[in-house]
Amino acid sequence: MKKWIWIGIVAVVAIYFYATYNGFVNREEGMKTAWSNVETQYQRRSDLIPNLVNTVKGYAAHETQTLTEVTEARAKATSINLSTDDLTPESLADFQRAQSEVRSALGRLIAVAERYPDLKANQNFLELQSQLEGTENRIAVSRKDFNEAAQRYNVAIRRFPANIVARLCGFEQKPYFTADEGTAAAPKVEF
Repeated sequence: MKKWIWIGIVAVVAIYFYATYNGFVNREEGMKTAWSNVETQYQRRSDLIPNLVNTVKGYAAHETQTLTEVTEARAKATSINLSTDDLTPESLADFQRAQSEVRSALGRLIAVAERYPDLKANQNFLELQSQLEGTENRIAVSRKDFNEAAQRYNVAIRRFPANIVARLCGFEQKPYFTADEGTAAAPKVEF
């Protein structure tokens, strides 16, 4: 009789371990998918930038510094490759910093374009600007979705007794996207 009780206990523990481990794998894969969606949206933005720069170049040839800054920021941002296995708060901060530089350079490019009435009315420019705005919105949604997936994963690996399985199997917490530095301050609008 004692033998069957021990076999039953071992079976329950094994089933719990199996189910918990597979739950972590599912959540981790969900987080990896969400991260891939973030990268896809950033890649979409990087793919649009050369077209936008070339359109502006045709109208604003003497604005080379701004055009160069956009191109350099894009190159820097696309050179940072990050997988969910390499996600640390520091690596995510570096990634965010590079993407922030792209967003800032694009803002300056749009400001330059505003100085050229013909460019502002150009259908190609308007379409590219609209695509870029849509992409920025998609990036925001993808980052939110990633944070939600990371939160589900992080909560799962921290809950007791599942945290024991997580520690034994090497599942570690993943960082979140955070607001860029200075975004808490309201933007200053001047006319």
